Amino acid sequence: MKRTPQDCPSRLPENTAVKQQQLPACRLQLSATGILSGFFATGVFCLGMGVILILSAKSSMEIEINYTKICASCAKLRENARNFDKECTCSIPFHLTQTMRGNVYMYYKLYGFYQNLHGYLLSRSNSQLLGTDVKDVETCAPFSKSHDGTPIAPCGAIANSLFNDTIILSYKLNSSVHIQVPMLRSGITWWTDKYIKFRNPSSSNLSSAFAGTTKPPSWPKPVYELDENDPGNNGFLNDDFIVWMRTAAFPTFKKLYRRLSRTQHFIEGLPAGNYSFNVSYTGMEKLKSSL
Repeated sequence: MKRTPQDCPSRLPENTAVKQQQLPACRLQLSATGILSGFFATGVFCLGMGVILILSAKSSMEIEINYTKICASCAKLRENARNFDKECTCSIPFHLTQTMRGNVYMYYKLYGFYQNLHGYLLSRSNSQLLGTDVKDVETCAPFSKSHDGTPIAPCGAIANSLFNDTIILSYKLNSSVHIQVPMLRSGITWWTDKYIKFRNPSSSNLSSAFAGTTKPPSWPKPVYELDENDPGNNGFLNDDFIVWMRTAAFPTFKKLYRRLSRTQHFIEGLPAGNYSFNVSYTGMEKLKSSL
C-alpha cells in the first residue's frame, strides 16, 4: 500500500517566534542606466587620479649617473680576487641646471642582481636578526659559520652581499671651495623594519653582545662598527643594513641610500651648480647612483 504525502510527518518547523526567525532583507533592483552610470563614474575617478599621479611624477626631478664605466679602472682592479680588500676611489663631476627644491633623496641602483632567488631569500636567521640568539645560524647556509666554525653575525647570503660602496656628494661653492653636501644616514628605513623586525641583543656593550661570532666574509668590519659617528646606528639596527635586507622582487632595483640634511647652504634643497660624486668603489658592478 502506497503512502501518500499527507501520511508522512512534516519536517518543517512550526511557524512560531521560537522556531522560525524573520530577518529583514534588501534586494537591489539595478537598472541598466544605474549600472552604466556607476561604471562611467568609476572610470572618470580613475582617470582623474591617473592624471594627478602623472603630473606629480613629472614635477619631480631625477638625475641618474652610472659610474660603472666611469670607474672602469676600479672594476678591473676588482676582477682579481686578491684585490677584494683594496679600496679604489673615483670622482664623477656633474652639473645641476636648476635647484632641486624640497627633500632630496639619494638612491643606488643595481642591474642583474637577483635578490629574488629562493635559496638567497631563505639564507638568513630571523631569530638572530631579532636579537634573540646571535649564534642561531642553522638556516644561513652557505654563510653560517667561518672556516674555524665560528658563527657569522649577521649570517646568510643576503647579509654577506651587503652593498657597501661609499658615495659622498660634494658641491662647488665657488672656483676654489668645495664643500661636502650634508647627507643623513638615518631615517631611510620602514618603521616596521626598524622597530619590529630588527633588534640588537640586550646588552649595554654591543661588541660584547656579539662575542663568539665573526663578521661575514665579504665585510670589512663587524656589524657593531658599521657607523663610527653614530653609536645608535650599529648592529642589526644599522639603517643601510636594514634597507639591504628588504629584498627586491626584480633584478633591477633601487634602494634608498641617503637623504639631504637641509642646513646651511641647502635649506631649500640642492642649489643649481657644479657637483661631484666621490665613490669608494667596492666592486658592485652595473650600478647606478641617482638623486
